[in-house]
Amino acid sequence: MAAKSDGAAVSVEDDNTPRSLSETGNPAARPRCTAASGKPYTLLDCCWVLCALLVFFSDGATDLWLAADYYLRGDYWWFGLTLVFVVVPSAVVQVLSFRWFVYDYTELSSGDGAAGGSGSGSGAAAAAAAAGGAAKAGDNTLSTKDSEPRGGSAAAAAAENAANATAVYPSSAAPAPAGRVRSPQRCCTVCMWVFQTVLHVLQLGQVWRYIHTLYLGAQSRWHRNRPHHFHWRLMFENADITMLRLLEAFLKSAPQLVLQLSIMIHGNTVLPLQGLSASASLVSLAWMIASYQKVLRDSRDDKLPMSYKAMIAQMLWHFFTIGARTVAFALFASVFQLYFGIFIVSHWCVMTFWIIQGETDFCMSKWEEIIYNMVVGIIYIFCWFNVKEGPTRFRMTVYYSVTLAENVALTAAWYTYRGTHTSDSYALVVVCLVACSFALGTFFMLVYYCWLHPDGPVLGSQWGGCVDEGMVGAGGVAGVIDACLTPSQGSQTDMVITSPPRTLPRTKDTGEPVPGERDRDKERDRDSCLPVFQVRPSPSSSPALLHRTSSSSRAQEGPVIRIDLPRKRYPAWDAHFIDRRLRKTILLLETTSAVSPRIQYRSSMMGSKEVLEYETTV
Repeated sequence: MAAKSDGAAVSVEDDNTPRSLSETGNPAARPRCTAASGKPYTLLDCCWVLCALLVFFSDGATDLWLAADYYLRGDYWWFGLTLVFVVVPSAVVQVLSFRWFVYDYTELSSGDGAAGGSGSGSGAAAAAAAAGGAAKAGDNTLSTKDSEPRGGSAAAAAAENAANATAVYPSSAAPAPAGRVRSPQRCCTVCMWVFQTVLHVLQLGQVWRYIHTLYLGAQSRWHRNRPHHFHWRLMFENADITMLRLLEAFLKSAPQLVLQLSIMIHGNTVLPLQGLSASASLVSLAWMIASYQKVLRDSRDDKLPMSYKAMIAQMLWHFFTIGARTVAFALFASVFQLYFGIFIVSHWCVMTFWIIQGETDFCMSKWEEIIYNMVVGIIYIFCWFNVKEGPTRFRMTVYYSVTLAENVALTAAWYTYRGTHTSDSYALVVVCLVACSFALGTFFMLVYYCWLHPDGPVLGSQWGGCVDEGMVGAGGVAGVIDACLTPSQGSQTDMVITSPPRTLPRTKDTGEPVPGERDRDKERDRDSCLPVFQVRPSPSSSPALLHRTSSSSRAQEGPVIRIDLPRKRYPAWDAHFIDRRLRKTILLLETTSAVSPRIQYRSSMMGSKEVLEYETTV
């Protein structure tokens, strides 16, 4: 859904002063250990998207093929159910995808048309110039508020134009007169509308988004001199397709999997197409959960990215646990159809209440949050899905204990009341299949958390980023910083450690005292109540060299988009991924600045002025 900005102020400033709060100083926007524009698009990323396309087509094609086979066999009841679980979820996802397109493209085309009608040139170019001027000046602000911006009347006009324009492909040349560009723009707009409408009617909206992702990734590789122009567009497109496919997987693949397994168990026969359809649905579910977690982590600069090894482990974890779960469902449903429906509704109600009680923070409004929790309740019928920030050990233990008890009860009920046509040996094999599948899923879950989790082993120290909490020994801070920062970032001097370590042993000075150190120590002691620590340079570091490298690194940094909202905590998406008006501002600035813009949220611990006063250096 396209949420509104909820009155959040968005300011764009050039990050060329030491007062920059950017990512390091903001406890809600700590930098990841990568370059400002993110890691480059690799061949492995391209292969993963191609495999995702293969999974998408195999899931849909096998379901349609099986529905046609049921129709030719005369099984009209199974044909109807199979087709319903294909068409209805796909239509829901297409409507949501087309709504996102309408929201994004309507403002783009209307902004251009308004500019052309007024004879003032391209609205995109005007907005880009306003945004570029605001970023270079550093004093004006771009705001999504309806109130008056802080930069005066001229800045207010520039802010209004930049906040309301959605063009993300401004031309570097001077805008042509309105009479010359009006007709081609109208023609392109009509063609785009027709193209997208046909795509979504044919249920291919996700395919277009996957292809667009590949296109953006290829563009970022071909234009190596300016890959930042595609960074945010690629991130947003990845987020959109992942959210859409996850919703489709649990609205289509999960019910389809239970249905086909129930048909196989009820008829005591397994058709090849049934096996293919069930396998494709199970792979689609496991694939989309792992992909969602990776894209979500990639979108957060306060979380370390997930490797593809970790994704494979997580996919196997969900593959086997969902497989055991759906087989237990199918066994029980083949004997107790009515009670199975009652069980599913009861489980969904309990899980939804549990999620709502946890007070999640994903959406921009209360009712959207409730609807989101109800959708997550459907996911909880089949598998675990983290929706709350903080340690998940206890909640996962509770969930999988309940799931194990339900699987045992459902399988035992089927084993006790199964039909006479089911032999004891066959029943015993099915029971062992459920038990072994759940055990394998638990094993891969432990592998993921013990060896492949991005934050490190579950029993080890939790850093949660470049520098977070944990044991910091004498001289260990410099080692951690050197290990985390890239060569281009190692020379930067602005760093604020916002999460205090559990233990911070005393360190002894091994070099000459720095001039003015006593004054800084007094100021630090006076303000020791704030969770900000100062990390001094090593004795071998030259202050002149540090200052020079810091100035050169800051000169290469781009504008910082400061959002007047507290940042949502993981595993929620950031507001600039949910609010499409914020996306518009980011994409506009991405094409007008020399480097990719960075995002900074309002600190939840202190005011922005207080944070700026306590900048520290490395």
